[in-house]
Amino acid sequence: MVLGIAQLMVVLDATIVNIALPHAQADLNITNADRQWVMTAYTLAFGGLLLLGGRIADYWGRKRTFIVGSIGFALASALGGLATNGELLFAARALQGAFSALLAPAGLALLTVLFTEAKERAKAFAVYGAISGGGAAIGLVLGGVLTESLDWRWCLLVNIPVAALLVILALPIVPESKAHGDTRYDIPGAVAATLGLTSLVYGFTKAAENGWGAGATLGFIGTGVALLVAFVVIELRSKNPLLPMRILLDRNRGGAFLSSLFVGAGMMGAFFFLTFYFQGVLMYSPVKAGLASLPITAGVFVSAGLASKLVVKFGPKPLMVIGAVLASASMAWLTQIGVHTSYTTHVLPAQLLMGLGMGFIFVPLSSIALLGVPEHDAGAASATLNATQQVGGSLGAALLNTFATTAFAAYLTSHPQATPEAAQVVMAEAAVHSYIVAFAWGSGIILLAGVVAGLVIKAGKGQVSDSQAVHLG
Repeated sequence: MVLGIAQLMVVLDATIVNIALPHAQADLNITNADRQWVMTAYTLAFGGLLLLGGRIADYWGRKRTFIVGSIGFALASALGGLATNGELLFAARALQGAFSALLAPAGLALLTVLFTEAKERAKAFAVYGAISGGGAAIGLVLGGVLTESLDWRWCLLVNIPVAALLVILALPIVPESKAHGDTRYDIPGAVAATLGLTSLVYGFTKAAENGWGAGATLGFIGTGVALLVAFVVIELRSKNPLLPMRILLDRNRGGAFLSSLFVGAGMMGAFFFLTFYFQGVLMYSPVKAGLASLPITAGVFVSAGLASKLVVKFGPKPLMVIGAVLASASMAWLTQIGVHTSYTTHVLPAQLLMGLGMGFIFVPLSSIALLGVPEHDAGAASATLNATQQVGGSLGAALLNTFATTAFAAYLTSHPQATPEAAQVVMAEAAVHSYIVAFAWGSGIILLAGVVAGLVIKAGKGQVSDSQAVHLG
């Protein structure tokens, strides 16, 4: 129960804040170019530090790491809930991501250690997986309820009593466990990866403000690329690498991680920009916006159940390609929205299609990412898959938001407004135009994930066992 509550808090935090975004942006006067930092600060820190967090949990003690992660997450949530400007909120979100990088792998490791009997472990992982999938849906609704009935700040403050309950329960119930032997950390690798990704995202943000050819834009992007190259060099030379290159150099796993990166980048557009479309253009209340976002989760549940059975019969690659095509088509469908578009005819079908595509991608993706991995690398491979999705989401949110912000400004420039009434109409049209541009780019990025899966991945149906497929589904 304790570990389940912790996972629910981590998963729920992404979607619960997503619904509150428009209100937080207006309250703290966050610019369109910077609004993506509410999401990317969290996902960057989480994804960039996840591998290091797993090692800390193993070496320092999983229970100790779990408790520290819970306390830190609560303090970061309090800082965000009391933020008086955008910069403080971004910093709080980054701290939340950093402590999530401790909390999530510690909880998963404890689950593995505590449930050693096969049937009990299967049940525990089934509950854990259900919480991971259902947490997103709960976050959408709860975020709407808290924002509408109280204030957007409660989407962050609600974590404080939950984290306090976790610590109170964990102290007497959860036993301590840790790995032994060589317990050195790859600090240089973690620093290079996190700073490199942050610099890259900041470069994308500067492009929205100054243009792609500006010195600041090119400088941050160049620095980010250089740091990521340095990360690879560090990992190749390190005796205790965060990310052993042997995990990536396998053709199937490398293709899976690259596909995961592109999927995470493209999917971010759907969640991020639909929130603003619902509340800023269609004028939905936060609760209605949360409920309107649920069909994506419903689609995932349906297709994930099917995919766990079909992956054994047809192999992972066909399902991933089909899933990418469906998800890409759903984003293309969303490019047909307008200021007065019907939710039922335009948005709802696209969301269902998106969810179906995601389920068909994620189940086989998980199986390939762990295919043929030696036992001592299983934790690193699993964390790498999660990290690629988080990092992909960070890069995607920054890049798509830059495209959207640029399109918004260009539309306003090319459509002068003679009266205040006309200005209001043009502003709404410009916002929709910016979302359409983001959806179009997102569609292309997800389709690229399908191309990578089709060309690179070679794993056949005989390489995925029934037990593995059921476990992952």
